[in-house]
Amino acid sequence: MALKKSVTDHLDRLETRSPKQREAALLVALAKQIAHAKRRAPGFARILADIAPAKIRTRKALATLPVTRKSDLAELQARERPLGGLNATPVAKLAKIFMSPGPIYEPEGRTRNWWRTARALYAGGFRAGDLVVNTFAYHYTPAGSMLETGALAIGCTVVPAGVGQTELQIAAIRDLKINAYIGTPSFLKLIVEKADEMKCDISSLSKAHVGAEYLPPALRQTMLERGIRLTQSYGSADLGSIAYESLAADGSANPGMILDEGLLLEIVRPGTGDPLSVGEVGEVVITSFNRDYPLIRFGTGDLSAVLPGTSPCGRTNTRIRGWLGRADQSTKVRAMFVTPKQVNEIVRRHPQILKARLVVEGETSNDRMTLKCETRARPAGLGEAIAVSIRELTKLRGEVVLVEPGALPNDGKVIEDLRKYI
Repeated sequence: MALKKSVTDHLDRLETRSPKQREAALLVALAKQIAHAKRRAPGFARILADIAPAKIRTRKALATLPVTRKSDLAELQARERPLGGLNATPVAKLAKIFMSPGPIYEPEGRTRNWWRTARALYAGGFRAGDLVVNTFAYHYTPAGSMLETGALAIGCTVVPAGVGQTELQIAAIRDLKINAYIGTPSFLKLIVEKADEMKCDISSLSKAHVGAEYLPPALRQTMLERGIRLTQSYGSADLGSIAYESLAADGSANPGMILDEGLLLEIVRPGTGDPLSVGEVGEVVITSFNRDYPLIRFGTGDLSAVLPGTSPCGRTNTRIRGWLGRADQSTKVRAMFVTPKQVNEIVRRHPQILKARLVVEGETSNDRMTLKCETRARPAGLGEAIAVSIRELTKLRGEVVLVEPGALPNDGKVIEDLRKYI
């Protein structure tokens, strides 16, 4: 049965709740989800051993919980196959297990729209009765299944094309009069250009939903000029849909990406679990309310920032700026790894530091580190004390430069590697 269209032409009424209503509902559900994870997922029973779920009813309380990062999954899963004990539903009761590079294993449950991608597709204009070609991979990795389940939940008919075989894809679009595309933006471009070369009519194609790679603004505009309205979403194989674009009346995308309703978002300083203010770039940390795979404070390793205000489309959930890069900025200096966690420990030692950025420069075998620190108060000897902390925590020498508040870029970088490798 297709999901019902609301009177406001949103997928459901959850999308237009007041922010206060949404926040209250999420925080009520939070303690219950943490209790569920501790009770049913042995991995989280260990990670959250000292946590009393009933006390986690505010964002401030949530921020005291440890962050489990995507980069931890390979080690967790190696210790406890296949899912590191993070699954609350036994493997025998799941629908699928996928394998992403690493390898990292990801589950899919049996409930409808399990990955929650229907909301993203609906915001992009997908409707019951659409005939959709899904060109994401169906083999081992979950992208094909992720988007297919959302399209089916809306009531679309899906052609499970998978990747490659461009001419066959074009033939299917022509013969079946397919009107909607799912896949990467680069493959959509290839299909359109190849169809032009073949003089093949694929004018039935009027909407597309893309992801998994950068979408150039010029490509979006080119598609719109051809009559193809294009939206993109941001998600992961662990969490499913995280945030998505919506369409303006002229077919362009509204600013920002809207957070999915089934998630609680934090933006934290890379290398820590410390939440940042609205607008600051940091790591995307998500608490999911998925009952099969209840990821609590899951660090995606991706950078983004909250975009103030609400979308013109009427959806009231938090907007983010989309994917802005990777948070793991670890780098090797003179044969020693330096990590954002070490930089943030230096900041913790010196309360005068508001924000810091480690800049690595130089040529092979002649690396130089400079820690740029935003400070207001500058007591005598502060720079020298910070330099001592650099030496103690990284086992390397580093210079210290004190700068005015606001002098460092708001791009989420804790470590900036300016070395050129030839």
